Amino acid sequence: MHVVSDVHGNSRDLAAAGEGADALVCLGDLVLFLDYADHSRGIFPDLFGSENAGALVELRTARRFEEARALGRRLWGELDRTGASRESVIEEAVRRQYAELFAAFPAPTYATYGNVDIPRLWPEYARPGTTVLDGQRVEIGGRVFGFVGGGLTSPMRTPYEISDEEYAAKIEAVGEVDVLCTHIPPEVPELCYDTVARRFERGSAALLHAIRTTRPRYSLFGHVHQPLARRVRIGGTECVNVGHFNATGTPYVLQW
Repeated sequence: MHVVSDVHGNSRDLAAAGEGADALVCLGDLVLFLDYADHSRGIFPDLFGSENAGALVELRTARRFEEARALGRRLWGELDRTGASRESVIEEAVRRQYAELFAAFPAPTYATYGNVDIPRLWPEYARPGTTVLDGQRVEIGGRVFGFVGGGLTSPMRTPYEISDEEYAAKIEAVGEVDVLCTHIPPEVPELCYDTVARRFERGSAALLHAIRTTRPRYSLFGHVHQPLARRVRIGGTECVNVGHFNATGTPYVLQW
């Protein structure tokens, strides 16, 4: 089993990510809105240029979220005056990325949403052989896998953020599994702190509780691109950040 997360537009490596595996698991964040390492890549710089993208990254990294939102409002306001709808422009760009990325998925692929994804668009692009799960479980090769997608509400206001209560309900619906697959990590400081963005991303207390009580063999997740720790053991559960696939192009290999 090969596992990837935080693909962020890397369709080239995604096309090869399933080679040699019986199945591919994708834990979301297919869309590339803004690349913090390369400010010329993504929907935002395509619309507003790499200089404005760099300014936005600098403000967000410094946690100056109000100033970042003010910059965004100014730039989008200038675009609005051209007669283009913000929503339609973003959706068109996301659709172009989804067409390329879903075409790169091998069969079988099991996928869930990341916080920057737009779930309502996925049914249009998921081909036969791609199974989308969220708050659901499936048996793969004799092991039970549970999937919970999306992120928790944050100052970033990304497209697929939900309340703690809704997220906890999805975790509960999954129940006891061998492998618990989520986009975000459990609420453990060393798994949630991004050393490059220099901030804590939101992890889930409900996920941490489920790990401690249901004791899956593995907890696999992404979301934090450069964490303090990529793996932590909680009781009998191996908690693994499966990596920022956009940057590494290398899947995590899970064998049994």
